[in-house]
Amino acid sequence: MVRTWRSRVPGPLAPYADGFRSELVRQGYARDSTEQYVGIMGRLSRWMVAEGLDVSGLTPDQLERFLAVQSASRKGQLASGRLPPPLRTYLLTRGVLPPPASKMSSAADELLERYRQYLVDKRGLAPRTVPDYVSLARRFLAEGLRQPGDITYLRSLDGAQVTAFLLPEVSRLTVGAACNTVNRLRSFLRFLRVNGLLATDLAAAVPPVAGRREARLPAALTRAQVTALLDSCDRSQATGLRDFSMLMLLARLGLRAVEVARLELGDIDWRRGEIVIRSKGGRLDRLPLPADVGEALVAYLRDGRPRTESRRVFITHCAPLRGVGRPAASDAVRRACERVGIPPARAHRLRHALATELLRRGATLPEIGQVLRHRDLATTAVYAKVDRIALASVVQPWPGEVR
Repeated sequence: MVRTWRSRVPGPLAPYADGFRSELVRQGYARDSTEQYVGIMGRLSRWMVAEGLDVSGLTPDQLERFLAVQSASRKGQLASGRLPPPLRTYLLTRGVLPPPASKMSSAADELLERYRQYLVDKRGLAPRTVPDYVSLARRFLAEGLRQPGDITYLRSLDGAQVTAFLLPEVSRLTVGAACNTVNRLRSFLRFLRVNGLLATDLAAAVPPVAGRREARLPAALTRAQVTALLDSCDRSQATGLRDFSMLMLLARLGLRAVEVARLELGDIDWRRGEIVIRSKGGRLDRLPLPADVGEALVAYLRDGRPRTESRRVFITHCAPLRGVGRPAASDAVRRACERVGIPPARAHRLRHALATELLRRGATLPEIGQVLRHRDLATTAVYAKVDRIALASVVQPWPGEVR
């Protein structure tokens, strides 16, 4: 029996209803969810009829009026006073709703926008990294503002003020997080100097962070723990097939979480048995595809991956269907740790586990660096500390000790 759609959209939004419904189906929304969202479009359209509005009259103020009425009556998803994101996005892309007005209102805002563009265009930072830099710069500016938006005070900025801002920022951070904060502040100060907003170069006034990351051993899972994590995936379920294939990429190839998320269908060369990795800095690395990893990917693509137009290998299992984000691989590791009963870990722990296992099997540090695609051998050298047997053979006795 052919089921008909229940929701109807009369009035000025009627021409958009079929397209909205098709878009929801394309994105993988269930029938009931689709009906619900189209029903909200119909409710908005009927309100426009009652108010004598056409499509051009649906201004932000009029939309706020509609949402206020619906929120007061506590009508389902509109009780929050907001349009559901799928409907808002669709109306924006079709020009029914005007784009949101720019919030740029002060010299400080304009400066931060220029800094954001600088990070993207000149520094080539990844999109997910830029907000962290801009956020710190915003806090730094707010610390010294005498009037809203007034940045003239920067000309008289000195090293003591920079230090006074930085110390509370890093006081409760780990060494690694503190180093990141220091680097971000130096970046912003260099930008200010290059643009003539600082009288002197204050980047050198940012104090270094005490502590060395090389002082700790890299945390890694044991071989037995990695095997247990892989075995815990329920491969009779679509999510289990996806988690298992992601864990195999992490454990066997040492991929980073973001590299797993970026993997596309065209990156896998099945004939040659190779896989292209989209690494840091836009670099493309080609690696051999082990048979067991290939089998895990085939099982997921054949029986677990939802049908979608996206070219990403790993897809969300809830609508809207799209490529997974960077946290997906770490989430898969965390879920597996919960099933096995070991402390929670992130995706990078499997990368460390691979390096440690290669070292124990006799691989040299340059060979491990090639597998992990390190640009600098110094990055790989941290794993030398893991081989305690080899280190014990070169350790010197404490003065006065008889050995």
